[in-house]
Amino acid sequence: MPDRSDPEGAVAEAARKYSNWGRWGPDDVLGTVNFLDAAKRRTAAGLVRLGVSFSLAQRFDMDGPQRGWRRRTNPVHTMLDTGMEAARGDQGFPHGLGGADDVVSMPLQCSTQWDGLGHIFDHGRAWNGRDAAEVVTSAGDLVTGIEHMAAPVAGRGVLLDVGRVLGEEGELPDGFAVTAAHLEAAASAHGVAVGRGDIVCVRTGQLTRARREGWGDYAGGPAPGLSFTTAGWLHSSEIAAVATDTWGFEVRPNEFDHAFQPLHQVAIPHIGLLIGEMWDLDALAAHCAADGVHEFFLTAAPIPFTGAVGSPVNPVAVK
Repeated sequence: MPDRSDPEGAVAEAARKYSNWGRWGPDDVLGTVNFLDAAKRRTAAGLVRLGVSFSLAQRFDMDGPQRGWRRRTNPVHTMLDTGMEAARGDQGFPHGLGGADDVVSMPLQCSTQWDGLGHIFDHGRAWNGRDAAEVVTSAGDLVTGIEHMAAPVAGRGVLLDVGRVLGEEGELPDGFAVTAAHLEAAASAHGVAVGRGDIVCVRTGQLTRARREGWGDYAGGPAPGLSFTTAGWLHSSEIAAVATDTWGFEVRPNEFDHAFQPLHQVAIPHIGLLIGEMWDLDALAAHCAADGVHEFFLTAAPIPFTGAVGSPVNPVAVK
C-alpha cells in the first residue's frame, strides 16, 4: 500500500500510471466499454447453455438501503390510476375499459446501478481529461451522459465470488480489502480467466448479510470491497466494467487517513471504468457454485436518461 497519510499523492501516482486518457481519441464517451466489441459479444452469446436467467437487481422500493446521505432516498412509488377507479367507472373510458397507471420518484443511484463516466472527477477533471465544469452542468452530463451506454453493455460476464472463496460462510467481513491477489485466487478457484472486454461481478457477501441482519449501515458504512491497490489490475486486465454487491465498490473504511472513495477517483475519470454497485449476485453465485461454471452472457443496459451521471439497471445473466 502507498503511504496511508497521503491519499492525494497515491491518487496522483495511480492516475499517472493507469490513465487511459486519449486511448480512444479526444471525443470518446465510452471509456473501457470500448473493450467490449461486436466480436466479444458474439463469443459471449455462445456461453448460453441452459437458458436459465438471473436478475442481478435488488428490488426498487421504499424498503431499500438508503438513509438519506446526500439526499439519496429510496424509490417512492405512487399510483395515478387504480382498479378502484376502474371498478367505479370514474376513469372516463368507453365500453368498460379500465386501467392502472403509476409513477416512481427516485435518485438514479439509490439501488442497483451504474456509475457513469460523469459521476466522479479528479481535481476538476472528468474522463479523458475534460474540464468537469464544462462536462456536467445543471443541465446534466453534456458529454458522457449515461445514454451512451444504453446499447453496448452486453457481453461476457464473469463472477468472482470472493466471499465464497475467502470468506466465512460465504461472506467477507466489513473492512476487508479485496486485492488483485484475492481476485486472481477466486478466478483460479472457479477455473475461469478474466480478460479483455469482460464485465466482472465481484461478490463479497455483504448483501447476504444485510438481508439477514437488516440494512444497518449498508448504504455508506463499513464494507468489504476492492482495495485501492487493485487500480493496476483494473487497468491491465482491460475489463469493460466491474460491479459489486456493495454500496461503494471499494473497501470501507477507505485505506487512507482522511480519504473518501480514492479508488473511484482513479477508476472513473482516469481509467474510464464503468462501475456497478449494489448488484444482487446471490442467486447467480449459488448456481455457479453448483454447476462449476462462472462465466455467462450478461446484458446490463442502463436506462438512457439523457445527461444522467448514473442509472438504475436490471442486469440479466444467462447461462
